[in-house]
Amino acid sequence: MTLMTQSETLDTSGADNGNMFVMKCGGSTLTALPDSFFDDLRQLQEDGVRPVIVHGGGPAISENLKKLGIESSFVNGLRVTTEEVLDVVEMTLSGSINKAIVRRIQSSGGKSIGLSGVDGNLIEAAPVSNSDEVGLVGNVTGVKAEIIAGIQALGYIPVIAPLGIDGNGQRYNINADTAAGAVASFMQSPQMIVVTDVPGILTTLEDGSKQVLPSVTVEQIGQMIETGEIYGGMIPKVKAAIDCIQGSVSEVVIVDGKEPGVLGRVLAGETIGTRIIRK
Repeated sequence: MTLMTQSETLDTSGADNGNMFVMKCGGSTLTALPDSFFDDLRQLQEDGVRPVIVHGGGPAISENLKKLGIESSFVNGLRVTTEEVLDVVEMTLSGSINKAIVRRIQSSGGKSIGLSGVDGNLIEAAPVSNSDEVGLVGNVTGVKAEIIAGIQALGYIPVIAPLGIDGNGQRYNINADTAAGAVASFMQSPQMIVVTDVPGILTTLEDGSKQVLPSVTVEQIGQMIETGEIYGGMIPKVKAAIDCIQGSVSEVVIVDGKEPGVLGRVLAGETIGTRIIRK
């Protein structure tokens, strides 16, 4: 991800960014979350907190590709994306998944608006360095934070599908964790919360059992990737976290969305999940 320059930084002179956070949630995780999660989200909104949601939907994409007889593969956790695959990605993320999230928020009494990174050129993208291997997968080069801030100012939670677009109108499939990290950076959110179906980053103890790391630094993450302790789909999660820990973004928290009151507890500073912090 391209880091922000000073000129690209959102002007937040009239906003309290301590009252906002960016949340990333996978589509499959979302379908398993209890109604109480969305009740808590609504309550946070009523209390003046301004969430931004960036969602994924990998399993639903895979299911739709299978139904249509379109082959799909992965390279280092990234889906190989042809134009044919991208049509299905956009249909699934911007359509069924995005609107399912909006409906659940609204059913709980919250207010939300769904959009994708293509709308209004919200997420500007360029091909990843290994595009010869993965096809139309993008890195984020810019986020039009004023669009997100405008939706928040109207009293709605922005729900963003992770697609991007370049100056020529080419769409890109963007890893949801990477997109969420970029949105957090460009919005100058002090915190990004990754809601998953795991309790956090696990470390292996001498007896072979797993234990949640309550806190881990960027340097330790690099070491864990090198040793293979962090692997597969967790790699883009932690790399996105590293990318977004800059400027006013001080930490990323990976939590299990089924934990009761998890969002409010994280915002209150409770030790839950894994906090990824600067050195």
